[in-house]
Formats: sequence, structure tokens, C-alpha cells
Amino acid sequence: MKYGLIFDVDGVLADTESCIAEASIRMFKDLYGVDLSPEDFRPFIGTGAVRYVEGPAEGLGIAIDTERAIAVRHDNFVRIINARAPIAFPGAKALIQAASASGNWKLAIATSSPRMKFEETLKAAQIPFNFFTAIITGDLVTHKKPHPEIYQVAADTLRVPPEACVVVEDAVTGVAAAKAAGIKCIAFTSSFPADRLREADHIVDSLFEIDLELLHDLVAGP
Repeated sequence: MKYGLIFDVDGVLADTESCIAEASIRMFKDLYGVDLSPEDFRPFIGTGAVRYVEGPAEGLGIAIDTERAIAVRHDNFVRIINARAPIAFPGAKALIQAASASGNWKLAIATSSPRMKFEETLKAAQIPFNFFTAIITGDLVTHKKPHPEIYQVAADTLRVPPEACVVVEDAVTGVAAAKAAGIKCIAFTSSFPADRLREADHIVDSLFEIDLELLHDLVAGP
């Protein structure tokens, strides 16, 4: 039987959450003259680009041009990640390669980011696209995390039942989405502390803690 291993990207494969926050902070300063901090964006991690910029704006009580804000943020983001490349988390490539080489796992991406941003991120992480059987980006789904749609679509595209899949996530909303889709979830504490991720089936502080034995135990267990 084939199993499915589904990865979020930002905060899981790529160390980008601080880059996204920095790009957004610069955008708000340049376009609207306001100073924000990374903490202003934390509640919106994993919810997609629109909510990520509109949420803090609502908190400030200001109306923004969302399309322009996202475009400016994207340009900032690309400059930042290219300056910091390679941005893959330690252990990301090894895990992908091990799962792919085993012959038992079909790999997928399920990210709330739009395709253009995802592609720039994976390139800066220097992770080859050809490892992944399915790539589901935020512009391919109607509902963003914590809604389960993106993980349901990923499992369907892999042609693997949800109960035979494992998701690797870093965000509270992502863990909720995976669990709502009926998929086992490993939470990586790159963005949130373990107590915020307690709905996950397993929690790790490093991707090196995830191996094929752990993955198999999750899909084979109760």
C-alpha cells in the first residue's frame, strides 16, 4: 500500500516565517506609514496571503489595497529569501529523499501560499520540485486553513485515503486543518511552542526527529 506524506512549506520545509513577517512589516511601513512587529502577524500564520495582510490592517483600523499590498510584500519577500538562500530547514531534504527513496510514500505540497510565492520559496530552499507527486497551493482552493479543504485535495490528488496520510505542519491553523481532514499530523515547533500545537498526533523540535519508522507508526496506529 502507498502512503501519503504531505508538507506545508513556510515554517516546515523553508525557514521563511521571519522573512514573511519582515516583508510585510516593510510593506506596511512603505505604503501606510505604520510600524508593526512580527507578533502582529503571528495569529495569521498559515491562513494565506490575503488574511495575513488584512488581519493586522483590521487591527489597526485602516483600509488597505490588498492586491497592491500583497504584490509589494511579494517583491520584498523574494529579495529577502534570495539574500538568505539556501533557506531549507535542517533535515528537510534528508526527510524528503528518504521518504521518496523508500518507494512506500507519495509526497505532496499543501501550502496556503499562491503558486508564484511557493515557487520562489522552494527555489530559495534548493529543494527539487520533482520529488512531489502533487502540489496544491492556496490559489487552487476556496477555503484556507484551518478549513480542511487543502489537505483533502492533496490526499485526493495523491489518490491515497486520508487515514493513510501524514501531514507535517508548523501552524496552529494547519494542524487544525489536517485533523479536520482526518489526517495524522506531525507538528514542528518552528513557529509556535508545543503547547499551542497539542492537537497534533506528534510534536518535534527538529525535522531530524521525523523518520520512516515514526511515519509508518502514525498511519499504522489507531
